[in-house]
Amino acid sequence: MAELWKDKLNLETVREFAANIKAVYGSFPDEDFVKSTVDETWNSLELMARGKRVTENLKKYLPSDYKEAISIMEKAIVDCDPFYKLCFPTYVELYGQDEENWDASMAAMELFTQYSTAEFAVRPFIINHEKRMMAQMLAWSKHENEHVRRLSSEGCRPALPWGIALNMFKKDPTPILPILEQLKADPSLYVRKSVANNINDISKTHPQLVAKLAKDWYGQNEYTNWIVKHACRTLLKKGNRDVLAIFGYHDANSVELSDFELNATNTSIGGDISFSFTVFAKETTKLRLEYGIDFVKSNGKRNRKIFQISESKLKGNTKKPYVKIHSFADLSTRKHYPGSHSITLIANGIEHGTLDFELEGS
Repeated sequence: MAELWKDKLNLETVREFAANIKAVYGSFPDEDFVKSTVDETWNSLELMARGKRVTENLKKYLPSDYKEAISIMEKAIVDCDPFYKLCFPTYVELYGQDEENWDASMAAMELFTQYSTAEFAVRPFIINHEKRMMAQMLAWSKHENEHVRRLSSEGCRPALPWGIALNMFKKDPTPILPILEQLKADPSLYVRKSVANNINDISKTHPQLVAKLAKDWYGQNEYTNWIVKHACRTLLKKGNRDVLAIFGYHDANSVELSDFELNATNTSIGGDISFSFTVFAKETTKLRLEYGIDFVKSNGKRNRKIFQISESKLKGNTKKPYVKIHSFADLSTRKHYPGSHSITLIANGIEHGTLDFELEGS
């Protein structure tokens, strides 16, 4: 079994972390720090809770002066284990939002994010000081370091996984747009992925805004085109006609799908099922093929997930056979439940037949 992320924060690595701090701050009471961190409750704590415990004890055992404590962390972060580097931005998040320490906090996050990430730490600052913090994020979007530029986008995603939701940007994402505009042709793939993920978040609450942005941006250069395509993945899966048209997948009448068959009418959790079909292109056309599976959830209701098969250009008056295998092995992101499921073929956003099958317990 793979090691859990939380188990990387253990007694041995806490001791190593304490030694890193003591190496740059000789008065650090490393043994007291370790004992109060890895106490009798440690094993019950999950990853984020363990990280917070470490951060809280840094507050307890580092100098009470915030700027002095930050100065120590700025030296220590260079040689720390990656999992412990996250504790330094968290320190800023918890203890550095007051006016007196604002500038020191901004400088610290700008540095810390270059060694780890401050994407979670900036979010309370945005919630509590929106205009001021978003001005800082815009400034960071022009930074020479790609990690800082990424922070400017990733930190203000409306629905960052594991992060506090920025509900005001779910309602009105316009404060984010200047940052995305600044980064829309960024040379760093690391940054472009963040921009695309931010826009994808926005698409879930403001699809028309994203469809317009995608239309305005697409065709400017290869970097921006990549962002637009990746950012529109949710809208493409939903069959948004405006977005499909941007990429040339709007023609729903030039193809016919036939011979749609399953290799079996039942399979088991942990097993798989295959299906086949044939596409006939009446005219030369671009084709986006997908399939949807209506999964049974734990409450017995069904929920559809869309999976891509291919994107291609087919010449007119040609036939092409397809075979696809889908696995029903449980994943960390998906647990399967027995019951009646179905598979639906989708071509350029239009459904082309549905077949039912039974998923049995393993």
